[in-house]
Amino acid sequence: MTRYSLLDLVPVTDTGSVAQSLANAADLARHAEAHGYHRYWVAEHHGMEGIASAATAVVIAHVAQATASIRVGAGGIMLPNSAPLQIAEQFGTLDALFPGRIDLGLGRAPGSDQRVAQALRRNLNSDANQFPNDVVELQSYFADDGRTGIRATPGAGAAPQMWILGSSLFGAQLAAILGLPYAFASHFAPDALDQALAIYRRDFRPSATLERPYAMAGFNVFAAATHDEAERLASSQQQSFVALRTGNPGKMKPPVEGYRDSLPPSHAAILDHALSCSATGTRDEVARGLAAFIERTGVDEVMLASAIYDHDARKQSLALAAEAMDSLVRVAA
Repeated sequence: MTRYSLLDLVPVTDTGSVAQSLANAADLARHAEAHGYHRYWVAEHHGMEGIASAATAVVIAHVAQATASIRVGAGGIMLPNSAPLQIAEQFGTLDALFPGRIDLGLGRAPGSDQRVAQALRRNLNSDANQFPNDVVELQSYFADDGRTGIRATPGAGAAPQMWILGSSLFGAQLAAILGLPYAFASHFAPDALDQALAIYRRDFRPSATLERPYAMAGFNVFAAATHDEAERLASSQQQSFVALRTGNPGKMKPPVEGYRDSLPPSHAAILDHALSCSATGTRDEVARGLAAFIERTGVDEVMLASAIYDHDARKQSLALAAEAMDSLVRVAA
């Protein structure tokens, strides 16, 4: 059975506030929990006024406190921004507060531009080997094996579920070597999806953490009672993607009827490419899109993203997506 989970960037709308976005995150996680979602992830982004999840560990604590059973975590922590010891302490604390529920997905991108990255006060090492070394150091703190000569408190003996994230082949190779679960960011960077999954599965080495490969991939869902309404709702995320890719990121804007058709060809091409791993429409249309994606990739889990301007419409989209996933399970049975 393919699990389904939720990625939430905790969007800030043009008429909203960070406080409202964080309240919405807790409400959305409770809603996802009630509809069978396996995990809820937030991602580390900095210097972006339309995303309220920069203090990722704090947001995870906020959401975990508001829920009871759903796994909660980072998809992900951008490790170049922080010393591994800091992350061990943060996620060791989270694991102590919410045992058995915390995920720690790790990425090697800064999650910001170079100016913001420098303001985070970490030396950005251009050596590609630094990220694997940081991951291994972080594992050592949790294992409390003494290799670093430092005991992380909290952190030593903690057991957050560690993941390697990626949108290229690098992460797939690293996850395979370390025997860790792997998540691919196909919801916005789909190019290397099939090749990355193939490499991960081919080269996977069993570890104390994982006996066999476990892969997840991102997929956008915009669901509503009618196809036209779903297309309209999707336009807020479309506007955000175009703004980001053209160097003008900002807060999430309300939906615009016919937005896709109003774009110049170059912008439409950006949009079609970035959101190619998506399903938009009714529950049945979304079910067909998800079924095709799962058949294509063979993933163990789908990480759904459903960035919609109106909070209630977003909750309805996620409820319909859950129904779509459940319908696939019934068909398979």
